[in-house]
Amino acid sequence: MSISQKEFQQRRSDLMSLMESNSIAILASATPIVRNGDSEYRYRQNSDMYYLTGFSEAHSVLVLIPGREQGRCLLFCQEKDPLKELWNGKLLGPESAITHLCMDDAFPITDIDDILPGLIEGRDRVYYAMGKDELFDHKVMEWVNVVRKKVRSGAHSPGEFQVLDHLLHEMRLIKSKAELDLMRESGQIAVRAHKRAMQVCKPGLNEYQVEAEFMHEFFKTGCRAPAYTSIVAGGANACILHYTENNQPLIAGDLLLIDAGCEFEYYASDITRTFPVNGKFSAEQKAIYELVLKAQLAAIDTIKPGCHWNIPHDTTVKVLTEGLVELGLLQGDVAQLIETGAYKDFYMHRAGHWLGMDVHDVGDYKIEGKWRELEPGMVLTVEPGLYISPANKNVEPRWLGIGVRIEDDVAVTRSGFEVLTSGLPKTVQEIETFMAAA
Repeated sequence: MSISQKEFQQRRSDLMSLMESNSIAILASATPIVRNGDSEYRYRQNSDMYYLTGFSEAHSVLVLIPGREQGRCLLFCQEKDPLKELWNGKLLGPESAITHLCMDDAFPITDIDDILPGLIEGRDRVYYAMGKDELFDHKVMEWVNVVRKKVRSGAHSPGEFQVLDHLLHEMRLIKSKAELDLMRESGQIAVRAHKRAMQVCKPGLNEYQVEAEFMHEFFKTGCRAPAYTSIVAGGANACILHYTENNQPLIAGDLLLIDAGCEFEYYASDITRTFPVNGKFSAEQKAIYELVLKAQLAAIDTIKPGCHWNIPHDTTVKVLTEGLVELGLLQGDVAQLIETGAYKDFYMHRAGHWLGMDVHDVGDYKIEGKWRELEPGMVLTVEPGLYISPANKNVEPRWLGIGVRIEDDVAVTRSGFEVLTSGLPKTVQEIETFMAAA
């Protein structure tokens, strides 16, 4: 299961069709990052670069020149080098890049300073991801300045720079059939990992021991990394939205919130489940959990083409605020509580985000100041939550320290929605039955 080279080729063609005439686009690979000493983090290609090429090597640059007769798609990459490959693994090399990646031409990355200014010369516009990599910003300006220095000799230097992100990220926002297949697989791997965590959970374990279980499931299926830093938050730790220490013991009577997803073939999943450490919800935990689940299901049910981005969030706010009033955690008129933002003491984040190659994926949420409408092929998370901090002095002690979030990945279809992370226990009864059977 993977993206075909034909699809990568079509993406490059589609992007060039959106570019202004007589322009050039320049995309750089991700820069390797040192972890400590001379040890680097595991390399992960820039999502934009991979989206257009399927090429995972560092020290590479993609150049797109619409309408160029000698070749529109050019790649600069590392040359084959037996000594380097002995230490760090095989390199594709420029010659193989032409055939394997369907490029029109390819050159050694060491030749880029000699070749790229000549490709920029005569172009009116340069597209690239400005402001994301200071060193690469300087390189682009160096290449442009080489051309500018020859203006008196008749050279034509670009007069305009445009951010490539808007065009490219709008493309990435709408997933193809192949992308959705990968996201389904990513979602189902994460489902199995969460089930595994639910099965092994018991009082006395440490948060990181539960984390190890779902990381094992990720790795054994070929996902070499989580899609983001996993959250394994027992008890009141769940009230810290981005808790990542994952190093505290699990206590009977507490809830455990796990927010974890994997990256499969560059595509992310993102799931949150909250369940009791000892397999049985208390009355207060059950009340909060079922309210969050009610909000999540109501929000998912609104998703369809033409629904604007904010409707699922507004739906969760309404359901949660009504429920908080019924439980006595908020007092007053529901509409006024929403208007004043009183619910934010318990629900301080939005209901979701775009999902794709990045866990917080690219794409605008508003168009010309208005929430954009959902379209088939978009994928978003739906993740309402309630967090009753131990520091909250306005509620009865029996509620304190309860933190619940429930999250699934949802694709917009032609007729409505598809939950890509289905199959994971979610109701109170399902969770308690599943954990008891373990």
